[in-house]
Amino acid sequence: MIQTLRLAAAVTLLGTLAACSSAPTHFHTLIPPSAGLPPAAAPFLIDVQAVGVPPQVDQPALVLRQGASGIAVLDGERWASPLGDEIRGALAADLSTRLGTHDVHGLPRGKDAKVVFVQFDVRRFDSEVGGNATLEASWSVRSGDTASTCASRVSEPAGSSYDSLVDAHQRALGKAADQVAGAVRAVAGGQVATCR
Repeated sequence: MIQTLRLAAAVTLLGTLAACSSAPTHFHTLIPPSAGLPPAAAPFLIDVQAVGVPPQVDQPALVLRQGASGIAVLDGERWASPLGDEIRGALAADLSTRLGTHDVHGLPRGKDAKVVFVQFDVRRFDSEVGGNATLEASWSVRSGDTASTCASRVSEPAGSSYDSLVDAHQRALGKAADQVAGAVRAVAGGQVATCR
């Protein structure tokens, strides 16, 4: 009788533990795989400032747009770091690769070093599985007395999985980085960039 009660208690405990177990959490990053720098090094450095993001998507979990006004917060699908840090890291990596330079944000540098500052503020970061990954941002680049302020809007097809959605956001950030890189080159040369 005691053994039967112990067995019943053990089965109940296992059933309770199984019911309490949750699906695994998946972590995603916007930072692209590393790529080598181009052979020619730029005669300037970049300083990619902290990135602002809209509060409705500034969460550890991925936030999906649903229809015209709905959203879904995916607790099992999370960013590897705060979304603003993910975007800043991706932008810094993309710009470093495209320009053949280094991001020196937060690092000491010589007083004669030529630095181009990049400010990137996300206005819209929409994620739709089976739809698009959409990025809208206002940004500026400045060095000395020369500055340019522009905006980007990029939309990439997202595919049907969370991984393909994050890949689409990486591509969208890469296209925005192409636009920023052109402005950085102009401003580093003492010219006001033409926004595209």
